[in-house]
Amino acid sequence: MSKKQIEECVRASLEGYFKDLRGIEPDGLYDMMVHVLEKPLLEVVMQQADQNQSRAALWLGLNRNTLRKKLLDHKLIK
Repeated sequence: MSKKQIEECVRASLEGYFKDLRGIEPDGLYDMMVHVLEKPLLEVVMQQADQNQSRAALWLGLNRNTLRKKLLDHKLIK
């Protein structure tokens, strides 16, 4: 899947979200989207990196401690 296809999926999901709101104004949309997208991103990257946090952090362009905090925030590690 290309970057463009991923963008199209996100765009379609957001359009559906706004349609479902039926005119109600959203609140905290940016934080909600980051949280919703971040968890599956972390899950898949950690799986592909064989649970190696250093490798996953490198792939994501994050500091390993930042990745660890995000994994804890999403309850993906204890």
